[in-house]
Amino acid sequence: MRSQGPSAHRPAALVFILITLLIDVMGLGLIIPVFPNLIKQLSGSATAGAQLLGVFTAIYAVMQFVFAPILGALSDRYGRRPVLLLSLLGVGLDYLLMYVAPNLGWLLLGRIIAGITGASVTVANAYVADVTAPGDRARNFGLLGATFGVGFILGPALGGLLGNIDLRLPFAFAAGLSLLNALYGYFVLPESVTAEMRGRKLGREVLNPLAPLRDLGRYPLVRSLTGSFVLLGLAGQVIFSTWVLFTESTLGWTPAQNGVGLAVYGLISAITQGLLVGPAVRWLGERGAIFTGLILGTAQYVLLGAARSGAVLYGSIVVGSLGGIAGPGIQGLISRTVDDREQGRIQGALTSMNSLVGVVGPLLATWVFAYFNGGSDLKIPGAAFYMAALFSLAGTVVAGVVLRRMPNRVKADPPEKAV
Repeated sequence: MRSQGPSAHRPAALVFILITLLIDVMGLGLIIPVFPNLIKQLSGSATAGAQLLGVFTAIYAVMQFVFAPILGALSDRYGRRPVLLLSLLGVGLDYLLMYVAPNLGWLLLGRIIAGITGASVTVANAYVADVTAPGDRARNFGLLGATFGVGFILGPALGGLLGNIDLRLPFAFAAGLSLLNALYGYFVLPESVTAEMRGRKLGREVLNPLAPLRDLGRYPLVRSLTGSFVLLGLAGQVIFSTWVLFTESTLGWTPAQNGVGLAVYGLISAITQGLLVGPAVRWLGERGAIFTGLILGTAQYVLLGAARSGAVLYGSIVVGSLGGIAGPGIQGLISRTVDDREQGRIQGALTSMNSLVGVVGPLLATWVFAYFNGGSDLKIPGAAFYMAALFSLAGTVVAGVVLRRMPNRVKADPPEKAV
């Protein structure tokens, strides 16, 4: 039985969670156009800065991987409200720390704190489930997805514009947003966890970030696609790790141009996810949509590597955004394979795996970029993107082999009977 507090304030609570996610994503987007330049400025070397960017990105992913399940467990035990409010306060103070960071050590500390507090998205998802009736959850989680897209459109564009004024100004702006959001939440956010729910103890299994990965082996289809997920994830990390490095060194783009480019990427991706996935599945079939999307994704990396003008780069954005029709198709297959009682566990395991890929991918991508753009006599500006194309192609082949062996219709069976 739910407490009356959350029920009575559901609209305000849901609006607050949506604003929280919007600010979280905007905060990340705000610093994307300027963070590589800040690292290069503090390191004093463009080549060293490119390599350090991979380290800083990997540290952030490690912290999220470790603390996402811990924050979720703490919110079960002590309530969503205190965990969310403390996370928002921590995010705001962290952005202030990075705004004034005098050296790389302080900046690294900021990324560690950002990874820990940024894992609060897990708590936000749990809060939505708490305050939403089962019949409305799909709609409200859809609102979360749409909010994420809007945040990634606004954040990079605004961050690029502010970065043109001052390299550190986006950090100050993100800090102000987060601290105001924490203050707003203090007055309007009710608790959603009842006293009965808080009675559960925290065990080692709940706090072990590696535990969810074992669940992937319970379903043969998911297990077979794991290799494809890893390869495609490694390819995707290249864009976020080297986009700004590539556009500034090869195309001479400013932070403002990078912000606009990333905002366009987010806008077209949001349109694809919202409007084109359904028609694509109807026209091409589920498997056809998956293969088409994966092939377009591979083509995007090739175009990015070859881009020597803004027109080609924007063309690659369009191609890659259309490739987004593959993801929902794969998620649909997995959801029908997995038993309804274990949907959350398997999705959580896939999220954990993506976090691990987020550790390796940035390190590898920035090292390749640095090596072929100053560390070697052989200069290949788009080397990291060509590497991503190879990863994507290999992931497409693996997915193709698995899906060709799969029956035309997959239904949710227990693990021992799953495809």
